[in-house]
Amino acid sequence: MSQPSPASSNDAKKSATPLERALDKNEAVKETVEQSAAELVIVNAVLNQELPDHVQTGDVAQALQKTSELETRIQDSAEELHQVNEALAQEIDERTQLEGKLAKTEAALAKATGKPAP
Repeated sequence: MSQPSPASSNDAKKSATPLERALDKNEAVKETVEQSAAELVIVNAVLNQELPDHVQTGDVAQALQKTSELETRIQDSAEELHQVNEALAQEIDERTQLEGKLAKTEAALAKATGKPAP
């Protein structure tokens, strides 16, 4: 699969609607959050495996607990971003459909009145 050239990618970004640009940014953030969550899972697993139970006390135990809590929060945030992105994608689709209907209606009106379409 070939990658779009940087020029065509930039042209596509320029022609994108504000909602499409917001969706693209949210997708990038979601990927970063998901990657961070995955890395935190690994760090937490290594720490839990490598540190003997008798060492996992006091500040170390609190740090391990915090990394576990952060892992959950980051994963929850990634899921929320996914849901927001789905809503944005749906809004983009609905607007695109409405814009198409509007254009057809304007063309039909222009044809009926003998005036050029806007």
